[in-house]
Amino acid sequence: MTRATVSIIDVQGSHDARRLPIDKVGIKDIRHPVLIENRNGQPQHTVGSYSLYVNLPHDRRGTHMSRFVEILNAHQEPLSVAAVEALLTKINTALESDAAYLEIKFPYFITKQAPVSGVASLLDYDVTLAGELSDQDRAVNIKIVVPVTSLCPCSKQISDYGAHNQRSHVTLTARVDGSIWIEDLVDLVEEEASCQIYGLVKRPDEKFITERAYDNPKFVEDLVRDIAARLNADPRVLAYTVESENFESIHNHSAYALIRSDKTDAPPLT
Repeated sequence: MTRATVSIIDVQGSHDARRLPIDKVGIKDIRHPVLIENRNGQPQHTVGSYSLYVNLPHDRRGTHMSRFVEILNAHQEPLSVAAVEALLTKINTALESDAAYLEIKFPYFITKQAPVSGVASLLDYDVTLAGELSDQDRAVNIKIVVPVTSLCPCSKQISDYGAHNQRSHVTLTARVDGSIWIEDLVDLVEEEASCQIYGLVKRPDEKFITERAYDNPKFVEDLVRDIAARLNADPRVLAYTVESENFESIHNHSAYALIRSDKTDAPPLT
């Protein structure tokens, strides 16, 4: 005996008479395994927190939420700037929308060698890939948080010996083309700090780091300006926001600075 086919009503696809379009609708903060394409051609396995949205016309009651999950489950290739654009196209097609939005937050690990001993260790960076695809805009942004060391020039200048330093978080949000890597942006930020930091160091490394920072003092203002100058000279970066929070060692507050620049006609980053 053959079971009869039951027709199920598509409630989400039904007509809505309120004539109010929705700018973004979808799923938020779903955790999913992710492969990230790295500069060395060895994709890194990590876990991403995904948010996927589309716009919704005024005459449609709802979107089909399950299709977002189906797209994630079907996506197997490593993520890159170009892959984000391809994923946005799939979202638009599957959801029959005019605009798609994607945000992926994940920890990214880079193997670093200590400056003297050469001992290797992993350092983690908070990274966000965000993209938008519509008739009006096509953009992919990379946001990274890079921990570095900063040493106060004023403290060095006025002290008979020593100078106070602190760990700083530099947050860089960049609108980029498809030829830039996460490691490229991390390198740029670390090279402009008083000194970069490492997951594991030995005594000779600690000596080097201390002296390197002392020889390269930077205010929070110096840090964001030096990074911005490098970004201005890089044609792969179309627009950016660079900010630094220095967790002061002699105050119960942070020092903070921000520079925002739109190098093209792209909308300014927020």
